[in-house]
Amino acid sequence: MKSTVIKRSVVINGHKTSVSVEDQFWAALKEIAAERQVSLSELIAVVAHDRGEVGNLSSALRCLVLARYYTPAASTASARSAPWHPQPQPSTP
Repeated sequence: MKSTVIKRSVVINGHKTSVSVEDQFWAALKEIAAERQVSLSELIAVVAHDRGEVGNLSSALRCLVLARYYTPAASTASARSAPWHPQPQPSTP
């Protein structure tokens, strides 16, 4: 079975690096960047800065997408404390 994880090159604050994420996560990151009216590179730079030296960037990006679409009630407050956490969207009936 072929992996759906794709390695993509990005430039963060003038430094070239790469992230490996699935197409669905990449598309979601583009949506989040558009909602915030920032470039995808700017969004990735913020996530890279906020994660510090902990974990890897690809995982941090997946967590951002996960937080955007699914935040359990028990961890809502702690997840929203991260500066890159998206604002909650109103639910539609």
